[in-house]
Amino acid sequence: MSLEIEGLDVFYGDAQALDGVSLTAPAGEIVAIVGANGAGKSTLIRTIAGIEPPRQGRIRYNGKDIAGLPSYKVCDLGIGQVAEGRQVFPTLTVMENLQMGALLPRAKGKEKQTLDEIFGLFPRLAERRGQLAGTMSGGEQQMLAIGRCLMGQPELIMFDEPSLGLAPAVVQEVFRIIRLLHERGLSIILVEQNVAVSLKLAQHAYVLENGRIAMQGSGDALLHDDRVRQAYLGL
Repeated sequence: MSLEIEGLDVFYGDAQALDGVSLTAPAGEIVAIVGANGAGKSTLIRTIAGIEPPRQGRIRYNGKDIAGLPSYKVCDLGIGQVAEGRQVFPTLTVMENLQMGALLPRAKGKEKQTLDEIFGLFPRLAERRGQLAGTMSGGEQQMLAIGRCLMGQPELIMFDEPSLGLAPAVVQEVFRIIRLLHERGLSIILVEQNVAVSLKLAQHAYVLENGRIAMQGSGDALLHDDRVRQAYLGL
């Protein structure tokens, strides 16, 4: 199920956050979106997810125009999001957070099977299923956020800064899980502060600057592009 974006404009009041953004995320691929803080990366994710309304442009998923759809309908079409900052429900238990992710109609009847798969991916969550999410470490909360997303049976997952604020060992585990999910056939859009790692993971990548697509190409090509290396890798 491919995602195609064409001529996307998004405004916050009179300030334009996205300007004519067009990109494609083919089914089964990892697509990286890189850029400086304030470039519009999170706005793009939020607009695809139905949180921010576009002023102009098309967002097509599996041939259906989803631009402007409410977020719950976008989720039920198979687009999941692991938001920046994790955003788990702190006063709910691990199990309750996971159950919240399974409320989508597309996930009905699959809850137990999906739960078993998530506990296989994240044994720590199985151990702490009765613990309040707000008392967990940042890494554990990120595992929970990914698990909650998976409970909704997504076919495309958008990760917004998944390594932000995490210890190096946990960051490696998060990227291992992203690779594993990709190997299992999920499509992934990755917005990540660690540009080198995201470009190594991605089949295709886009550079977003001031709300516009400045460059695009394979992850490997951009990783070795002098402009990208100087601007984002300090090389």
